[in-house]
Amino acid sequence: MNKTIQLYEGKAKKVFATENPDLCIVSYKDDATAFNGLKKGTISGKGAINNRVTNHLMRLMEQNGIPTHFVEELNDRETLVKKVVIVPLEVIVRNIAAGSLAKRLGLEEGVKMKRTVLEFCYKNDDLGDPMVNEYHILAMEYATEEELKLISSYALKINGILSAYLKKSNIELIDFKLEFGKTSDGTIVLADEISPDTCRFWDSVSHEKLDKDRFRRDLGGVEDAYHEILKRLLGE
Repeated sequence: MNKTIQLYEGKAKKVFATENPDLCIVSYKDDATAFNGLKKGTISGKGAINNRVTNHLMRLMEQNGIPTHFVEELNDRETLVKKVVIVPLEVIVRNIAAGSLAKRLGLEEGVKMKRTVLEFCYKNDDLGDPMVNEYHILAMEYATEEELKLISSYALKINGILSAYLKKSNIELIDFKLEFGKTSDGTIVLADEISPDTCRFWDSVSHEKLDKDRFRRDLGGVEDAYHEILKRLLGE
């Protein structure tokens, strides 16, 4: 399968059309951004690690009944995926208080919440991806009520699968962001990526951060953290 024209370039990936109108090629970049693009940098090898880790976890989701856009890993940086129209929502799943939630509610980072929290943000960089609730989503027609229920149930199921799987590698899943898309026949599937860019991974014993927070907060050891996730999950 060959790339034809570039359809899109985001902060971390490029998307290309192929000869098949229902399939695209995603190419992962080493570019790193934080705070809605205000902080920019490069994390050496990030693109290849995120591609490999994402595909590994997408296969895990498929095995557990979650439909995804994944088709085939082409090489270290490129993956063949189903072409989707992205639902304009970021779905954030939170197990432990961290990041913006801790700041917003005055919680200490690391506090385990009584139940999993689901948040939705409207995907719009110019507006800073504002948080929205079910009423906004339905009023603005970002998704239908049926789609929103399905997306929410998938997000919670993914959280359960991922948390249990990561625990075996001594990784605690603090929170993570998901995106969903619709295929040409209208099926809702998990899209985008599941990686140290989109998840907060902490070592379950030392609570060391093994994700993009090392870049966001200038903690150092960014490349080492990404490589550690690759090693723990794929043995590489």
